[in-house]
Amino acid sequence: MAWRIDEAVIRGEIDNRTRGRVTGRLWLVGRDEPVLLELAGDCRRDLAGRFLEFTNPHPKAADVSRLAPVQHGSAGELTASRKVRVPDIPVDQIGQYLDAAQPVTSHWGNALYLDWFSDANGRVVIETAEYELRVVGDPVWEMTAGEEEIHRLLNACNIRDFMAQQEAAKSDTDLDDDPDDLLPLSELEAEQLQARNDLLADRIQARLTREGPNADHGRILEEEILRLQRELGEPDPTPEQLARNAEWIEEMNNAAEELLTDPEALDEENQAHPLAESAFDLSVALSQEVEDEHWVPKGASEEHPVVELETSVMKAATKISGVLNSETWPPPLDSCASIIVRLKRARVYLDDALRAMESCQEEKLIPLQRLGVYLVEIIDLAHDADEIIEELRERLEPDAE
Repeated sequence: MAWRIDEAVIRGEIDNRTRGRVTGRLWLVGRDEPVLLELAGDCRRDLAGRFLEFTNPHPKAADVSRLAPVQHGSAGELTASRKVRVPDIPVDQIGQYLDAAQPVTSHWGNALYLDWFSDANGRVVIETAEYELRVVGDPVWEMTAGEEEIHRLLNACNIRDFMAQQEAAKSDTDLDDDPDDLLPLSELEAEQLQARNDLLADRIQARLTREGPNADHGRILEEEILRLQRELGEPDPTPEQLARNAEWIEEMNNAAEELLTDPEALDEENQAHPLAESAFDLSVALSQEVEDEHWVPKGASEEHPVVELETSVMKAATKISGVLNSETWPPPLDSCASIIVRLKRARVYLDDALRAMESCQEEKLIPLQRLGVYLVEIIDLAHDADEIIEELRERLEPDAE
């Protein structure tokens, strides 16, 4: 479990003016001296090269006595621009509003999200939209979009190494080579693999586009894999690893061929998850009504709010279907982390849809009564996706199974 300490923070600072190194101080309720941060890695692009100060206007006492005075470890996600829904009323009054059937309005805001992996305490998280933030001085260096992708992978590798050390430290016996004895991927390790795959896929697609129809797919794949390995400082694959990769690819090809030649197996694989069905039905209904009611004018750009709404819902439905369909439920333990990561991507599209709906309301592009119907359905999808994510996270807890 993570240490979530945002309520106990009085004030703090994060300094990433030196590349590859994040330092900071946290003043906590009940502790005389600040907790020091000494982390390997970088912040996300919005804080990279910068010095951030933050203050909690309403600190509360919490049990932070076991938090090490110096937090040595690896940086996770450190950003001040994570988008969240912020209630327009105090959080402690939301229950009263709901009991009285009064609407709880909200707006989109930036949240501070600081996440690191301490050698002494494990994962520590500060997540809040309530702090007062101030960037001090000018940035010493800027992170490019390409560097941010590499940074995400490098941070993930730091996390992977940290977790491997933790598992090795608490393990009294060595695992044998039986795959059934191997620990399932954690959510963070799955994030690493997904980020790596995304970057690799983008690079391969860019190469294929540049080199045209005569591009050598196999050569491009090998070159881009090697390039990424070198950027991450990874050793070249051993002959044994190459043999295992080839064996895995052959198994996947055989499985695909079996599905294509066995209609009964294909029917089993095409079993839809209820959430995927709901997302698909919503996407189809929305697209049909957008077309029937002419809510998008001719020549509208991709930035038109109704287009963004329709596209975001469609992408979310596609992601959810790709994640949940064809999975037995509950899924195997070694699939949980991957499902979580991919569902989180779908949630991003649902959040995009909600933001687009705000613009549709402000510009009066969709009748309010229809907008309300779609709002409820999108929120329900997001709620159900969040429940699945939490269910799978519980399964990944060490003592869950």
